[in-house]
Amino acid sequence: MIGVQFGLVFLMASLAAPVVVSADESPGPLPPGTRLALDEHWASGEIDPGRWYVLRKRWGEGNHGVVPENVRIEADTVEGRAQNVLVCEAHGDAYDGPVLGHGGNTARVGGVIVSKPFFASGRFEVVMKIGSSESSEGGPVDPGRPRGSVPAIWTYGDRFVEVGLDRKEDFAPGVPLYNPLMERYGDGSVEYWSELDFPEFGKGGTFDRAMYNTFCQNRHDSRTFEVGPVADGAYHTYTTEWRTTLEPLPGVTDAQVVEHLGYWWVRDESIPFDRYLGNPLKRLGRDRYALYRGERAEHWIDGRKVGENDRFVPAMGAQLNLGVWLPGWAGPAPWETTTVSFASVRVWQYDDPGDVRGVLVEDITDNFDEQGHPLR
Repeated sequence: MIGVQFGLVFLMASLAAPVVVSADESPGPLPPGTRLALDEHWASGEIDPGRWYVLRKRWGEGNHGVVPENVRIEADTVEGRAQNVLVCEAHGDAYDGPVLGHGGNTARVGGVIVSKPFFASGRFEVVMKIGSSESSEGGPVDPGRPRGSVPAIWTYGDRFVEVGLDRKEDFAPGVPLYNPLMERYGDGSVEYWSELDFPEFGKGGTFDRAMYNTFCQNRHDSRTFEVGPVADGAYHTYTTEWRTTLEPLPGVTDAQVVEHLGYWWVRDESIPFDRYLGNPLKRLGRDRYALYRGERAEHWIDGRKVGENDRFVPAMGAQLNLGVWLPGWAGPAPWETTTVSFASVRVWQYDDPGDVRGVLVEDITDNFDEQGHPLR
């Protein structure tokens, strides 16, 4: 969700035709061999730096970023029991307090936390509350539907590879990850991009429908599903199951690929890009290869299936992001403050054969300081 082309992507997402998918089936039992990779309930009262980091970053248009000052642990009541929760605060158009966002601006500043581990195929279960069930001074008119904000859960990872303008048209010798069929900015760079949004609320101030988007390198698919009245100031359980697969890719020879980071990468324009989407291959034998590929992502809220993605599902591991931000495409935010709260996060990893790990490995970087000055 935080790529350089983010503004363009979400403009396209905002124009995408809605898709309604609904079913009654629950997520079902975990597959054999599943491992619990993250179990977070904020019990210590602190954000564990071994598990999480907090962003100070701006992306997209019409907002002034997210800052650590808007992320904290508080006590709340969840299903009748008192416990610690993670709170991500959002400052709307009317906020004029001491917290500064990008450019020293105070309005349209949110808060986002990111996991240190990278995850691939598995089940993600997040218990989240949007806003509040009670009105407060300076809050939204409808406290459970903070229009102008985008509460969100998503995975994200990226990696830029550059070769310069003089080599941008060809597979560059010595740069195995550069694929000219992925070049889209005209500057001799390509981006490996893995992202699932599950979901993003608030496009155009709407909370009964939410965006479930997929991003795989320079391909993306934006879908909108009916989610019902879950923006009500109460906690709800959001579950997503991400699956990958390894499938034969016939017709690829040893002369058309190169090995790097434990995977094999296409180095021949005669192989149609849509057959592999920039994903790596596994060598099965002489002139025999299989493709690492994202297969699907299925989504439930409170055990009710709301939809699924089956196009441009990534295969590369990515970090889990939780929080709220205020892009221009969310519309006006005529209030001072609101919050999005997270009671628990659990991630099980399936280790599907199509998982690609160790390619996207860098944390998301901050891009402005505490006074809002851009970092060089």
